[in-house]
Amino acid sequence: MMVAVRLHHALAVAIVAALVGGCTSSGDELAGPGAQPGPSTLALGPTATADPTPPTTPGTSATPDPAATPEPAATPEQTATPEGQASSSPEGTPDAAAPPHPVSLPALMQARYDGGALRLGAVVTSNAAFTTYAVTYRSSGLRISGLLYVPNGDGPFPAVVMNHGYIDPDVYVTGQGLRYEADYLVRSGFVVLHTDYRNHAGSDRDPRNDLRLRLGYTEDTINAVRALRRSGLPQVDPERIGMLGRSMGGGVTLNAIVVRPRVVDAAVIYASVSSNTVDNHRKWTRGGRPALADRIEARYGSPRENPEFWRNVSPRTFADRVAVPVLVHHGTADETCPIEWANATVKALRAGGADVTYRRYPGEGHAFSQAWAGSMAETVTFLRANLR
Repeated sequence: MMVAVRLHHALAVAIVAALVGGCTSSGDELAGPGAQPGPSTLALGPTATADPTPPTTPGTSATPDPAATPEPAATPEQTATPEGQASSSPEGTPDAAAPPHPVSLPALMQARYDGGALRLGAVVTSNAAFTTYAVTYRSSGLRISGLLYVPNGDGPFPAVVMNHGYIDPDVYVTGQGLRYEADYLVRSGFVVLHTDYRNHAGSDRDPRNDLRLRLGYTEDTINAVRALRRSGLPQVDPERIGMLGRSMGGGVTLNAIVVRPRVVDAAVIYASVSSNTVDNHRKWTRGGRPALADRIEARYGSPRENPEFWRNVSPRTFADRVAVPVLVHHGTADETCPIEWANATVKALRAGGADVTYRRYPGEGHAFSQAWAGSMAETVTFLRANLR
């Protein structure tokens, strides 16, 4: 099928190879103009109309409901257990003699990640600056959907994996949440992979994810990085990959860089949830979904009854594992994720020896308005300095 896109010839060759090759098969987010769920076809489809230029004052929708081993070499595909736990090995565990609780960050530290099989689907957007594809990739035996933004021109380009905040999966559409940020970064010369996570859009379902405190999202974002590194796309520089997460996605990003401290080269966190999972559980699960909170506490114990469990699902506990530079953006008037949470996270990261740049924005709420453009310009400067 012919498509009118401006891609480097080598990228086109890689796309054809990907298409014929084998492959295994509620947030605070900036909704953006209405994208539709990505098509299931694995052949390049017709080109859509061009994206509008992103505004400098993005809006917001809803309120969120609701950490060193080097990145491992290619490993056999992992299989899910009845609890949804990834298969694991002693690699990277703090105490190999004492198996960690299957629902914990130490368990994810032991896991082998199967991210790969990045497949390009239909062209969603094509304009003078970039082309956007619907994509899928493999994560813990699941197929995860998302969008891949590719700058026009010769690569390879540095890449960024983006982790969106909470949006009700029943209304979420592929690529929703960080469209303005993705547009800004791709126009600044970065390939962007906006992952949907499991249970969202065209991704496979994991019915135990909420009961597992959504740790599956952390698996999905680590596997997204692996999928990019192993994609073979000539526009992607596999040695220069960063990560950006907002609100709940900030927590996902923190989890990822404590579980696999060098999974990326740098991380950016916007208006993040707390690095102490107890705070998030009390505010959004106990406060908004009490039936789910009852199930979680019946399974693992409450924070008071079983503090060890809750420490081991909190990235703050493992802040000394962070080995890459981190940029933190947070508004002082954020009523969704209080500035005190960011203060505590930065304090823990610095105490653990991490290189942290902390930007606080007086008067800014959870959804940045006046400070958004400036914060994105600083994000680009930070990523360019560290993805090299």
